[in-house]
Order: sequence, then structure tokens, then C-alpha cells
Amino acid sequence: MHTRHVIVASSSGLHARPARLFTTAAAGTGVRITKEGAEPVDASSILRVMSLGVAHGDEVILSVEGDDTTALDNLADLLAQDLDAQ
Repeated sequence: MHTRHVIVASSSGLHARPARLFTTAAAGTGVRITKEGAEPVDASSILRVMSLGVAHGDEVILSVEGDDTTALDNLADLLAQDLDAQ
């Protein structure tokens, strides 16, 4: 399993528009997302991602099984941007 730790840059965290952009990008990748104290969830599920209650500045952990880490890196880069500004 490969992981990436990312600080969420969006000013509203992973709510509404940023969550939609993130989950759309995560579709079909097999990536899971979690934050401290929570169980990992499917990163392509907007309801599950929003249920994590990720706020601006929170650290999240992205993980994927297998050796292809391209999607993991792309999603980490996405979360490191302010998705509210896009």
C-alpha cells in the first residue's frame, strides 16, 4: 500500500465544490482517503468524503493498493491547491 499525507488547502475544506472536484478526479482510481481518528473511505464517494468533515488545514491521508501511484500523486497535488479558487 502506498500513502500520501496532504494538508488540505481549500478554504472551505472538502465541502461542496472542492469535494465534487476531488471525488470526480478520484473516480475509478481505487484511492481511499482518511483523516486522524476516522476510517478510510472511498475517495470517489462525495457523501463519504464529506462525512469526514475535513476542514481547511486538516491533514488527510490518501492510500492506494498496488504499484501505480500516479493517481495518488495527482490527487495529493489537487488537495494541496485551493479548489475554491478554481
